[in-house]
Amino acid sequence: MPDLPLNIFVSSVQKEFAAERQALKEYLRGDPLMRRFFDCFLFEEQPAADQRIDQCYLDEVDRCDIYLGMFGNEYGREDSAGFSPTHGEFNRATVKGKNRLIYVKGADDAARHPKMRALINDAARTLIRRRINSPEELIASVYASLVRILEERELIRFGPFDATFCRNATLDDLDEEKITRFLGLARRGRNFPLPENTPPHEVLTHLNLLDKERPTNASILLFGKKPQRFLITSEVKCAHFHGFEVEKPIPSYQVYKGTVFDLVDQAKDFVLSKIDLWVGTRAESTAVPTKYEIPQEVVAEAIVNAVVHRDYTSKASVQVMLFKDRLEVWNPGTLPPTLTLEKLRGPRASLPHNPLIAEPMYLTKYIERMGTGIRDMIHRCNKAGLPEPEIRLDGGFWVLTIRRKKSEPEVQSGTRLGPGRDQVGTMLALSGDQVGILRKCLMISPIGDLMELVGRTNRTKFRDQVLKPLLEKGFLEMTIPDKPTSSKQRYQTTEQGCIMLAQLDKKEGRS
Repeated sequence: MPDLPLNIFVSSVQKEFAAERQALKEYLRGDPLMRRFFDCFLFEEQPAADQRIDQCYLDEVDRCDIYLGMFGNEYGREDSAGFSPTHGEFNRATVKGKNRLIYVKGADDAARHPKMRALINDAARTLIRRRINSPEELIASVYASLVRILEERELIRFGPFDATFCRNATLDDLDEEKITRFLGLARRGRNFPLPENTPPHEVLTHLNLLDKERPTNASILLFGKKPQRFLITSEVKCAHFHGFEVEKPIPSYQVYKGTVFDLVDQAKDFVLSKIDLWVGTRAESTAVPTKYEIPQEVVAEAIVNAVVHRDYTSKASVQVMLFKDRLEVWNPGTLPPTLTLEKLRGPRASLPHNPLIAEPMYLTKYIERMGTGIRDMIHRCNKAGLPEPEIRLDGGFWVLTIRRKKSEPEVQSGTRLGPGRDQVGTMLALSGDQVGILRKCLMISPIGDLMELVGRTNRTKFRDQVLKPLLEKGFLEMTIPDKPTSSKQRYQTTEQGCIMLAQLDKKEGRS
């Protein structure tokens, strides 16, 4: 067995890689698995010494187990033989038979120094290199390569969950349309370097989602046709309670299945359909102002954090529970050893529990900026007049709680708030269920279908609490208005309701 830790020589001190070097250093020294097996050499951390710089580089290459090269546009200062330090290090690592990992920044080779292009081409003839566009992409690629090295050297028997092959799954269990759709979103969202016509297999290889041509757990969760066939507990359970505690019967309960993209979208829509949505009039603008009682960015961030960063080896599922006074998101797992609940609230390096799942979610903008999610939620909650999110550990879960606005009517600056009532002169508060009913009634619908849609069982209360405000405001109409309780009664969205929905869709980017 080799001596531990394995030494990684990180090449290049060029300014263009300052962010990548800092992120890589923090990741390798912060991740429990990485810091157990690896140590990295960064020249800028070396103390002053009576030694030539170029010789110090080469001596460290001789001592290292792994040479990690980062090639960009710049070539660097040339020595008397016409070689830059990076070029000299790469040649030395090649001669010494070191394990070489090469990462090329960007896709535009025409912008590079001619000698850097030659170096990249020389490396391509003898090994597989990876192209990167950001520190996050570098970390995901390095992570996958180092895990593979640990497995090849039999230092670990089983890789991390997301990098391990999915037992009994084959490439036929992946949906190529989902991969192609991801590619388009990633190119538009984060300038992903692969062109849109890249074959799915090449996309999976680039994202390190294959293990000896077998789909990994990450690839199944991201692009699988039926992920829960292999990973049963990867589903998300959503429940809505009218009171303050978990109690039966549960008014609305859904178990969502699908890819991690599907799970986030479905769970987010579940919550948004149950909380209040304030819809304004066009008194001050041609656009209809809208606002959820909990900012939809906060709801999305809470859910995506749970789905992406959960412990998928746990037998539990993510649980999203909406109560009268709060939203709770239960995430199976615990915090990394280097993190505390307090550190989550401040600036910190990103330590994703499942980097191979997190990276595609980042590329498609489901994660806006790695490592800042909790702080963003705190900021948005403060801006919306809500208390800061609460975080606690509870029996194998870490639980995020977001407090809702008080549901009972109250007065603020002369404006009366409350579901289904006018805000003086400007606003109407609609619940997410009411908006869902208006969408449903774009096609004429009976009351039974509408009650089933929102999980209601009491017909009288449903008419009074949900349908009546929509009828009074002219967003909804009955097909038999003179017989409100007729068994043949149907409901349809009015022209005014259609205009409101169109404005809402435009604001939310649905069209």
